[in-house]
Amino acid sequence: MSSMAFPANCRHMNEPVRFELRYVRNYFTRSISFLSSMWPLGHAAIGYLLYRLTTRVRFDRPPGYRSVLVLMFGTQFPDLVDKPLAWILGVIPSGSGPGHSLVVLGALVIGFGCCTSWHGNREYVAAFGIGALAHALTDAVEVLWNPYTTTGSLFWPISSPSTPTVMGALFEPLSELYFIAEFALVGIVLGWWYRDGCPGLERIRTALRQAQATPK
Repeated sequence: MSSMAFPANCRHMNEPVRFELRYVRNYFTRSISFLSSMWPLGHAAIGYLLYRLTTRVRFDRPPGYRSVLVLMFGTQFPDLVDKPLAWILGVIPSGSGPGHSLVVLGALVIGFGCCTSWHGNREYVAAFGIGALAHALTDAVEVLWNPYTTTGSLFWPISSPSTPTVMGALFEPLSELYFIAEFALVGIVLGWWYRDGCPGLERIRTALRQAQATPK
């Protein structure tokens, strides 16, 4: 009896499966790295805390609402840049890349400062810079307890960011304590923001009321 002949391309039949699994694994790894880093509320809280201290020292008053809105944008700016580059475009290995680089952020702040020097809006530059730099530095704190992470993204393009790991990021005990402390800090900073008069909130409410009152 002759042996059964298999198609010549039979050895390639599993390649599409491997191809799909590779992309699923990459997407899962990139997504899970978000869980091991600070959440948006945590970045906003750290940024507000630092900026509040600077305004108290320099002006002896709470932050103004315009500066707070710029500050909030700055605290989310690194993720607004790097997360789409990693999760949507796939051009960097993780959600920490050029947007988390002190080199890039420092150049942006200096550039913004030069552009606004004749308009008298340097306070907005300070708010953005404090928010963005605080974001990058607090994300790098994870290297203290997670041996699978590096600070490569802080000095991009001089150094390259590392590829995130899943198990090392999720099950480090100190990472869990960091997660709990982050939300405790959010609660404390919300209390200070309320004592400061909730800067920025009334402006948002006014804009919403004006939008609702505008005839369609």
